[in-house]
Amino acid sequence: MCEAAGAGLGEVRAAAPRPASGAAVDPIELAPVDEVEITTLVDNVFDGLLTGDERTRRAGFGVGVSAAPQFEGGTTSVGLVAEHGFSALVRVRRGARTSTLLFDTGLSPTAMVSNAERLGVALDDVHAVLLSHGHFDHAGGLAGLAGKRGSRSLPMVLHPLAWTRRRLVVPGHEVAELPTLSKRALRGEGFEVIERREPSLLLDGSVLITGEVDRTTEFEHGMPPAHQAWTGSSWVHDPLVIDDQAMVLHVRGHGLVVLTGCGHAGAINIVRHAQRLTGVDRLHALVGGLHLGGPAFEPVIPPTVTALTELAPELLVPGHCTGWRAQHALAAALPDAWVQGSSGTSYRLTAAA
Repeated sequence: MCEAAGAGLGEVRAAAPRPASGAAVDPIELAPVDEVEITTLVDNVFDGLLTGDERTRRAGFGVGVSAAPQFEGGTTSVGLVAEHGFSALVRVRRGARTSTLLFDTGLSPTAMVSNAERLGVALDDVHAVLLSHGHFDHAGGLAGLAGKRGSRSLPMVLHPLAWTRRRLVVPGHEVAELPTLSKRALRGEGFEVIERREPSLLLDGSVLITGEVDRTTEFEHGMPPAHQAWTGSSWVHDPLVIDDQAMVLHVRGHGLVVLTGCGHAGAINIVRHAQRLTGVDRLHALVGGLHLGGPAFEPVIPPTVTALTELAPELLVPGHCTGWRAQHALAAALPDAWVQGSSGTSYRLTAAA
């Protein structure tokens, strides 16, 4: 359990992003970077037969070895863990300096750490952890990360409403309260908790954390009534998931790279918010969960596809909660940009020559 009862209703209402238009009053100067490498440590899918290219590196079967007495030699080759969650390791190079950030940590305490070990990816040099929001399928791997690093302090940036108690009340099913993050426990594990509602710049101004996202589209309405939050005295519909935020980078000569966890604020809201904050119009890549799966969200697929087609990203990797119908629609509309996501895949994006 978390140490506080959760966000009060007044606080939730006060924190609700207000629609904004035009240029940002106080624009953010996001420093362009020379290279970004995004490695998906955890996703809902692992396909060991996918092929890569000059930009995409895949992990295949044989990335790990496990004991298996039924085989001659007593071992077998294994792939990577796929689970309902998301985690990405982001390496950012600007000049001669390379820094590493961890964006979300997956569902279980073990998947992210296990996949990193099989991939030969060191988590010791992670400079900070960034949580897209407080849902447990993005924060479960924090326990494994803490066990891997020991007691060394590690900054973790999140929205102050990530501690909110939430539950799902689906008709015909038992009420399911979701695991809630504990600030006390995380601090005890060595995480330096940094709470921010506003946009944050990291790594000398080269990484932007959006903070709360303006909700400006007419079609991205958020979570259905089954998703509820505790106000301190009652359960209420929580459509906005106000703590949802994204990571944004600017690859020199190409445009913005946007990473989402679930995209609860809406993929188009998020991209437009990033464009408005930075003044950079061009979207180079969109990677992460877009939350377009299931009956409540499938009506949002057509306008999302139309808007993304107009944005014309060079790389589109919808993962996690995007849903198979949206995947098919996006692949058909943007065949040159769309790439099938998979645990263990790396995407290398470099500045224009």
